[in-house]
Amino acid sequence: MTPMTYAALPDLVLEPLVRNALTEDMGTFGDITTRAVIPAGVTYQAKLNARDEGVVSGMQIARIAFHLVDPSLKIDTLVGDGSAVTKGQTLMTIEGAASSILMGERVALNFAGRLSGIASLTAQFVAQTAGTKTRITCTRKTTPGLRTVEKLAVLHGGGFNHRFSLSDAILIKDNHIAAAGGIRAVLDATKAVASHMVKVEIEVDTLEQLAEVLEVDGADNVLLDNMDTPTLIEAVKMTEGRVVLEASGNMKLDRIAEVSATGVDYISSGALTHSAMTLDLGLDF
Repeated sequence: MTPMTYAALPDLVLEPLVRNALTEDMGTFGDITTRAVIPAGVTYQAKLNARDEGVVSGMQIARIAFHLVDPSLKIDTLVGDGSAVTKGQTLMTIEGAASSILMGERVALNFAGRLSGIASLTAQFVAQTAGTKTRITCTRKTTPGLRTVEKLAVLHGGGFNHRFSLSDAILIKDNHIAAAGGIRAVLDATKAVASHMVKVEIEVDTLEQLAEVLEVDGADNVLLDNMDTPTLIEAVKMTEGRVVLEASGNMKLDRIAEVSATGVDYISSGALTHSAMTLDLGLDF
């Protein structure tokens, strides 16, 4: 897998997240262990190494973490975010005051390991869609406060992003439909107030609901929730490309190839961000 070609986020967007994490880790009096055992003036070169294979994300954040601790550290990023790596590969070198490297180590590894895990799982999902038009997308099931970087990691894994917030698009779910009085009622209400710049998606559980959505009109996308594969195939036939179709609900890795073969446009999975295992990374002096 090659690195994604889009521009990285500006450091200033990511710095507040990293600064908060460093402040949490430093506690009320900083790294008392390092101050006690590392003499002033001791310098080292450390290597951030992959201890397993996967797809890397969080290298930009790791660099920010070390530089916030000590701007004089010399950092060489050898592998960019979005790159596939092998076990034992060196991703970054950090050279300078040993105390500074040690103080930034945990925060850098926490971010890079977590985000690389998301990117790696996303890449596995994407691989299962080979030969189809289906795109893999994440959801809002993210760690509070870390949505931006976790969704960035999905991009690094070759996936796509769903809404970042409730204000990005109109997504009408089953509870909205129940509370507002039905599919026609919610779509009519939406058409009355929605900006021409805002996309509208509506969730359906059955083909009968899908048929009603198509009759009423007003939806750009339809979320097909918890449908089995034969039902998804029929949904694709019914819509004939009139709306974008997103399959969702219990979308695990072992089902992605089958679902993408139905012809849906997107498969959304909360597992990308809420169930990804941390990629094993380590910092070695």
